[in-house]
Amino acid sequence: MTPSETPAETSAEAGSTRPLTILIGADTFLPHVNGAARFAERLAAGLVARGHDVHVMAPSDTHRRHGTFTEVIEGQPMTMHRIPAWRWYPHDWLTFVLPFRAKHYSRRVLDRVKPDVVHSQSHIVIGRALTREGRKRGIPIVATNHVMAENVLDFTVLPASWTRYAIKLAWADAKRTFDMTRAVTTPTRKAADFLEHTIDIKGVIPISCGIDASNYQPDLTPRDAHRLVFVGRLTTEKQIDVVLRAVAKLDPALDVRFDIVGKGDQRRNLEELMVELGLADRVSFHGHTTDEELRGLLTNASLFVIASIAELQSIATMEAMASGLPIVAADAVALPHLVHDGENGYLFEPGNVDDLVAKLTTVLTQSPEERLSMQQASLEGVKVHDMKRTLDTFEALYRDEPLPE
Repeated sequence: MTPSETPAETSAEAGSTRPLTILIGADTFLPHVNGAARFAERLAAGLVARGHDVHVMAPSDTHRRHGTFTEVIEGQPMTMHRIPAWRWYPHDWLTFVLPFRAKHYSRRVLDRVKPDVVHSQSHIVIGRALTREGRKRGIPIVATNHVMAENVLDFTVLPASWTRYAIKLAWADAKRTFDMTRAVTTPTRKAADFLEHTIDIKGVIPISCGIDASNYQPDLTPRDAHRLVFVGRLTTEKQIDVVLRAVAKLDPALDVRFDIVGKGDQRRNLEELMVELGLADRVSFHGHTTDEELRGLLTNASLFVIASIAELQSIATMEAMASGLPIVAADAVALPHLVHDGENGYLFEPGNVDDLVAKLTTVLTQSPEERLSMQQASLEGVKVHDMKRTLDTFEALYRDEPLPE
């Protein structure tokens, strides 16, 4: 302490820099593969790298393997509290914790960890229980919403009319959960507006999921082949069928190939559509790939295409931008935040195959100079989503400090 510093000032400074014990609650986490899980994994790893003591409470991958383990996620060791979970059979891989047991497990983990802050990644089961039990103990709660109704409609076993009613009840419960928190965040301003309108809450904070662009290898040289790539879950709301129909209508002289990366319940239907459209020799389903394989597919592609109507941000699109790709995306939800028409790609009317054909053709037939300009715009546009900024912002929320600009 210098002569000019008071003990209170020194104590405040130490409090703002000391490592925190952070408990992240997530209904979806490795080995699940989706945007919400990827964000939680990268956030946890980034916080560990900054010196924090990070614990993650998430479902077990099987009902038999549960308990507390040290796991290495994104190259960083962290404490995993794997809660007994069951397979949700309408979904091809999702596991879930029994809701009526979630509070019991939350109490056990909170008593063991004694966190400075809880960060909920879901208001549905684990995050819901952690929020309620953490609030009883006076622990600050930060919540991030990754959910839209379209993300769950395919996986209910209820009639459509009952599903709509169930979703209405779920959003009402989400509001009760979010009202218990210090702050509610979501990846984009568009997603924040959606949440504020849906459940009538105020002050939702948009914080990008973030990306470490240095992990990707852009290739700014001209292409000698036309390869489209999509990365994501093969589910209905991703509307991959729209892309397949567009590829079938492209000028054969363009000789377009389409790489599809990801797993999901719609793969068989999409493969059947691929054959029906005569695209079997032009479309490749890669399933789940390693990070290295994914980076290679992105680096070598001509452009990234995404027709999804339910993206609250789209980490996959940011990965494509960091790989220096032009983007053709549906003009829906948060994608217009990433794709600026005529700059780093084009937006098309959701579900409109002919409009998608036109936008794909424009990019695939542009001059090398026009393509380079779009590539550079993607690389420039992804800078605002730097993971360092995301971590800085969440650290400020955890400490109840002013947010960085």
